[in-house]
Amino acid sequence: MTPYAERRARLAARMQPGAVAVLATAPEVLRNGDSDYPYRHDSYFYYLTGFTEPDSVLALVAAQGEQPARAILFCREKHLEREIWEGFRYGPEAAKAEFGVDEAFPIGELDAHMARLLANAPSLYYPLAHGAALDAQVGGWLKAVRAQGRSGVTAPATTHHLLDILDEMRLLKDAHEAGVMGRAAAISAQAHVRAMRASRPGMFEYEIEAELLHEFRRNGAQFPAYTPIVASGANACVLHYNANNRRVLDGELVLIDAGCELDGYASDITRTYPVNGRFSAPQQALYELVLQAQAAAFRAIMPGRPYSAMHDAAVQVLAQGMLDLGLLDKAKYGSVENAIAERAHLQFYMHGTGHWLGMDVHDVGAYRDTTLADKPSRPLAPGMALTVEPGIYVRPAPGVPEQFWNIGIRIEDDVIVREDGCLILSAAAPKAVDEIAALMREA
Repeated sequence: MTPYAERRARLAARMQPGAVAVLATAPEVLRNGDSDYPYRHDSYFYYLTGFTEPDSVLALVAAQGEQPARAILFCREKHLEREIWEGFRYGPEAAKAEFGVDEAFPIGELDAHMARLLANAPSLYYPLAHGAALDAQVGGWLKAVRAQGRSGVTAPATTHHLLDILDEMRLLKDAHEAGVMGRAAAISAQAHVRAMRASRPGMFEYEIEAELLHEFRRNGAQFPAYTPIVASGANACVLHYNANNRRVLDGELVLIDAGCELDGYASDITRTYPVNGRFSAPQQALYELVLQAQAAAFRAIMPGRPYSAMHDAAVQVLAQGMLDLGLLDKAKYGSVENAIAERAHLQFYMHGTGHWLGMDVHDVGAYRDTTLADKPSRPLAPGMALTVEPGIYVRPAPGVPEQFWNIGIRIEDDVIVREDGCLILSAAAPKAVDEIAALMREA
């Protein structure tokens, strides 16, 4: 059984017997004129099918009595003339054989088949309010079923938000997913190495970005997982900077936040390094602090411990360092506990220490246990994938030592939770001060 068929089976087992689930892939989107954006499938749809063509819908009928569960794919018809212009398409017959579904039909027959499938089904599972087009179609299908009421046909009595179930499924990565994510992280690590080696004072940020994109595509990655951040000097203090158009000056740091997408799975790595290969004393002091905070966060990742533990561990280290380096006033706060309680660290570290990672770079899944009244941070479990990304960002401000002004540092790695802690997928991207210096001397 393929990973996709196994996921469909698990989803069907969570549905009400005889219920129907329906899920559409992403539409093609016009960029301008008659040119589309590069097509990217819907993550949920791909998770259940492995199918990457547009104009596709999956219907899943849960088992009931002697009737086994069934997966039905609706896709574009085989069309040799259109393939001359647009490229290969499977068509229903080949798609059924290749992707292991029970039935496949042309997408133009979707409405007729769905009205049939939903007749007398007890409930419907679909992404509620996720897309106007599917919402309108669902309304049409239900109306068609209800029109048969005089002959005893009933429409689904209840609807369920399909994505709530899929979010929890996607949160725990299987062996196939972990393998793809490991390869994606390895490609991205190579790209960061290439960018470091190529960097020189006087280059533009976009020239460094080009090195990343070259390495992604050269190794088979289909896309960047997100718009790369190549931020030099004060730009590194802008968390989502991506203009990437400034000239990098000698003595400045470069913060690169970039990862590729491989076979539908994202990587997300950040490294910060001096463009000339040599950290100044203030830069190194802050860099080593962030590195220590990340190490503390890694130690906090363990099955059964709350997701928030890694952030708490990183903040403890960062806030203490801010006091020791004079970024925060020791006389005012007295202790690291007081500084954290008064949220003083937020001036220099204002984001969380990570996020879920998977098909989406900020992947799905709840961060809190909403079944409990106080909604605590959910416990980690083997198979969860996440980033670990502490940072420090020092903007000019009264009372802040000037030698630290305009220094922005973030160090981010991708990890998967294991029984004994976590596996760092992106370890091949160097981050120790001596490793970075040695790498850049080799260039």
